[in-house]
Amino acid sequence: MKLKKGDKVLVIAGKSKGQSGAIVRVLTSANMVLLDGINLVKRHRKPSAQNRKGQIVDKPMPIHASNVMLVDPKTGKRTRIKITRSKDGVRERVAVKSGEALK
Repeated sequence: MKLKKGDKVLVIAGKSKGQSGAIVRVLTSANMVLLDGINLVKRHRKPSAQNRKGQIVDKPMPIHASNVMLVDPKTGKRTRIKITRSKDGVRERVAVKSGEALK
């Protein structure tokens, strides 16, 4: 997977289409990413000894990696990622549209 934690991405499909945010966690085995404050669902929390009242909380759920695209750091538009190797053999990710190296 070419996406990493901390990357700014744009959701291109699904109910959160058009929203952008940073990747909080990458689930490589399921090919999914967890975004900060995007794809929220309501979860009912039962009352417990510490929390006397039950409540409904918003919880972010993972999105499949094919439904997000990286935001180009130079132009701010969505782009694909390619992997290149420098002359000394160091692997680096590059934005296809601008050619800008990603961190």
